Amino acid sequence: MTTLLALDTATEACSVALLHEGRVFSRYEVIPRLHAQRVLPMVQELLAEAGIALAAVEAIAFGRGPGAFTGVRIAVGVVQGLAFALDRPVLPISNLAVMAQRAHREQGATQVATAIDARMDELYWGCYRLEDGEMRLAGVEAVLPPEQVALPRGAEGEWFGAGTGWAFASRIPVPVQAMDAGLLPHAEDLLTLATFAWARGEAVVADQAQPVYLRDNVATPKKA
Repeated sequence: MTTLLALDTATEACSVALLHEGRVFSRYEVIPRLHAQRVLPMVQELLAEAGIALAAVEAIAFGRGPGAFTGVRIAVGVVQGLAFALDRPVLPISNLAVMAQRAHREQGATQVATAIDARMDELYWGCYRLEDGEMRLAGVEAVLPPEQVALPRGAEGEWFGAGTGWAFASRIPVPVQAMDAGLLPHAEDLLTLATFAWARGEAVVADQAQPVYLRDNVATPKKA
């Protein structure tokens, strides 16, 4: 059976998850600015709980963004370090997709409009539909002002709003049945998506573990 490790540090949440012999182990903490200190100890905790060595891991999945610039870089750095050391492939997974998968797991949502506060009065935006247990992108991921986001062409039925970007709900011209503006990515859901990606043969070599920011001016300082 497949043994996969997943980690995410792209938002305020830091989480890791491990699939081993059909069992899922996970850690999740909301710890802004402490991801670099906690992520590897969390990995070690899961390996100890599962009773395996890091070498047993067959591939490493990670949240490739969009998200906080520093957070996404931490994930890429950690994953590349582990993957190069172990000579294992990696599975880059969209953080927006991870949030949609979590909304399905926790809320039963089958159509999810995900939004992350991208600062600079913009949102990271993506819409997802459930297909065979997997949240799949409908349309494209983008970074846009709240007033410019939209559901995919031909969208029907009820949609659920997920993510910190929904704090701007009054400015978002998209009708949703319900929302959770506090929902953050969780490595357990990243692991679910990674399992689908692994089965499709989408793993890549470690140096292809690259971040996706959706905007070019990622290093623009935040306003105080």
